[in-house]
Formats: sequence, C-alpha cells, structure tokens
Amino acid sequence: MASERAAEFAPLDAIRAAKWRRFLSPDRVFLPTSLGLQLEEVRVGYARLRLPVTPAVCQAAGFIHGGAIAALLDTSAVPAVGTYYPEQPEMITVSMTVDYCGAVKDQDAIAEAWVRSGGNSLAFVQAEARATDGTLAATASLVFRVRTRPAR
Repeated sequence: MASERAAEFAPLDAIRAAKWRRFLSPDRVFLPTSLGLQLEEVRVGYARLRLPVTPAVCQAAGFIHGGAIAALLDTSAVPAVGTYYPEQPEMITVSMTVDYCGAVKDQDAIAEAWVRSGGNSLAFVQAEARATDGTLAATASLVFRVRTRPAR
C-alpha cells in the first residue's frame, strides 16, 4: 500500500534507517514481534507498519481484534517519535485514544503514524490503521513522554 502521506516526511540517513530496520527483527521477543508486526517504512517523524492477519490476532468472528489494532497503532508511533528527534530519545506512551470506525477481516492491517509536534518532554502523534484495501479501521491520538539523552 503506497502512501501519499509518507512523501510529506524526509527520508532517514542510511545509518538511522539501518537501525530502525532492526526494530521489529524476528529475533527480538516482545509483544510487537509476537503479534507479527512488520516495519514497512520509516522516515523522519513517520512510520508505517503491517499487522499480518493470522488466527492468533483475530477475535471469534474472524475480524482482527481491537487490542491487536491498538498495539499496531501504539507500536507504529514508536519509530515515528524515535526518528523525529535528532538523537534517539527515551520514550513511553502516556496517553492513547483510539477511535474504531471500521473492521479488518481476511486481510492485513496497515498503520501509519506521524508526529504532529514534539518538544523537550512530550511528543504528540496521530495514527491511522487501515485494511489493505484502504478501508479505515481506527484512528489514534497518542502522547509520548520523551527524554533526550544528554550530550556527551
């Protein structure tokens, strides 16, 4: 799924791009890799991730579970925030509001996240999750507490 939104954000330099390509490496064992999340694109302040549809992420009726969509949205914001700052900040989600407006069945879910603004202690992020056919499934507003590392 090509995104017009991605074109609004500058590409990463080669070193930062290589670092973020390892973010969801299958050898890392944590919730995002357990769900099968895949990083598709990362730019300065922007990221796109994929949640492959599998029985493990679906609810009883066969739709991708809302909790899996929420995890996709939250995780997509991490590289967006991480690349927004010149140096990788420490970060944690302090607020996330998800509005579900559709459902995803029999296809992958794709999330895009982008930083709306960021300062010394907070970053504000918007995210959307869509089915691969483009149907909007959920939107999210997230706030991250960030702490930049002191200069050496």
